[in-house]
Amino acid sequence: MNPKLSIIIPVYRESAFISTALHSILDMDIPIPFEIILADGESPPTTLTHLRLDKTLSQTYPIKLISASKGRGPQLNAGVKAAVGEWFLFLHVDTRMDQKGMDLMIKVWQTQVEPLFCGAFDLHIDSGKKIFRMIEKFASARSRLTKIPYGDQGIFMSRKLFEKINGFPDVPIMEDVGIMSKIKKEAVNPVFIAHPISTSARRWRDQGILFTTLRNWVLICLYILGVPPRVLAKYY
Repeated sequence: MNPKLSIIIPVYRESAFISTALHSILDMDIPIPFEIILADGESPPTTLTHLRLDKTLSQTYPIKLISASKGRGPQLNAGVKAAVGEWFLFLHVDTRMDQKGMDLMIKVWQTQVEPLFCGAFDLHIDSGKKIFRMIEKFASARSRLTKIPYGDQGIFMSRKLFEKINGFPDVPIMEDVGIMSKIKKEAVNPVFIAHPISTSARRWRDQGILFTTLRNWVLICLYILGVPPRVLAKYY
């Protein structure tokens, strides 16, 4: 049976995390046919090489391994080209979905009437620090207000919508803002699932909570003002 759901994950030097990321998906009970596509932006693709050595994953489960040009936009578009599913779920390698989130997402899909649809989850940051609860609430409120969720909120959409808007912009960062901006122009309102998807706190931990938060806000503002993503990527 052909996969109905294609889960697409861009990776770049993620050998330390990739097995955990894949098991978090494969350990769930996914009630529809699915596939996982990993698009490695490194040349040679070290993450994919590492995964091929993990025989329990690479030879047992529905995983496609592909190489792509570096940058989330090009990698995600390459992943879609290799996909056969009717629905796409785009995940970061350090983002984790639980069983309830998967069930809710599939229920949303199965009850959709319109062929052009998309959505995302509320954000959870995997840390016990209280400041992250504030960041999460702001992110969830902002995405609903602007109708532009970010990639770490688990963006999903129908193949028909993806093809209508010609996919992600060919940029190294801000691909999530770019694709959701194109969707807004089509007057398609994203469905927000009031259940969190969890993303790692490693960026905030490694670079500092205040610095990372302020930098992200500044980069978004500069992108909206027209600064090219390839320039912004130098500061990400």
